[in-house]
Amino acid sequence: MRPSRRLLSHRLLSHRMLKTVALLAAVFICAMAVWLWRDPLALVHAEFARQRWSAGLSLGQAQVAGHRWVYAMREADIADAPTVVMIHGFTGGKENWYPLAARLRGRYRLLIPDLPGWGDSERIEGADYGFVAQSGRVAAFIGQVARAGSATAGGSEVVLLGHSMGGGIVALAAADRPQDIARVGLFDAAGVRFKDNRFGEEVLAGRNPFAVNDEASLDRYLDTVFHLDSAKPWIPWPASRALIAWRKRQASFEQGVLDRIGRGDERFLPGEAASRIDQPALLLWCRQDQVIDPSAIDLYGARMPQALKVMLDGCGHMSIMERPDDVAASVRLLIDKGEPR
Repeated sequence: MRPSRRLLSHRLLSHRMLKTVALLAAVFICAMAVWLWRDPLALVHAEFARQRWSAGLSLGQAQVAGHRWVYAMREADIADAPTVVMIHGFTGGKENWYPLAARLRGRYRLLIPDLPGWGDSERIEGADYGFVAQSGRVAAFIGQVARAGSATAGGSEVVLLGHSMGGGIVALAAADRPQDIARVGLFDAAGVRFKDNRFGEEVLAGRNPFAVNDEASLDRYLDTVFHLDSAKPWIPWPASRALIAWRKRQASFEQGVLDRIGRGDERFLPGEAASRIDQPALLLWCRQDQVIDPSAIDLYGARMPQALKVMLDGCGHMSIMERPDDVAASVRLLIDKGEPR
């Protein structure tokens, strides 16, 4: 019994569809291969873009203090909401703050820059990127960008948050510009003589514990800053190879910054400046921090008795990525409690 004409037609159509799907899949795979060959970090950039979109952030640029700044931003859903400015740490970038931004979106106006010299912002050969110089640039950024834009944004209070190196920068800026900065948050912040650990000993010995030059050192870097494997960024091959090559090109710059903020005359200036911070403040650490030892929270706390102290358990140096729900709750508590000063 021969198959019907309709059945033959259906089989032919199915065969053509399978061929079309296979062809489209081959074209897609080839396009992906070309895309990754041209930019091995494309998948990482795409993931950052996804996180930025998920947090409702857009990108902006501004010329401030002699540098081109690139920053992520989102307006608040309500008028006169506080403006929250977030400053990243050593080898970090604006992307480190995206998990926290996703939890603060709508409630506050958010500004998250790449510091000059880092990420997508401009780096000028021979410029100073230590604590003092960067704190002055952050103050200028607040004056020009955080207080610019809409009339309501310009009149709202500024809450300045800093992580790691960014915490040291924020401490100096808050101490020097109390009229511009209403509230302060220091997270796993550098700038005080904390209890000795392996990271601090390597810095004092003239090495960069964050240096990356091969797969092993990339793994060591991630293991140092993260306690939770689930929070580590996804870096597939060939992105890992491209990231290693890029970090190797940053080695000289990183070493220069670390020499200034980790071993130079500036290294304890943030802790000294903290005694002049009288704004409402938040000090937040993770108990398993292998970079800035948790003993630092008490050193800062002794100079900022008004500060709310939060010690989280089960996370490392990257509190803002490992425990964003708890950090967001602490930030809301900082902003919502009482009047500034």
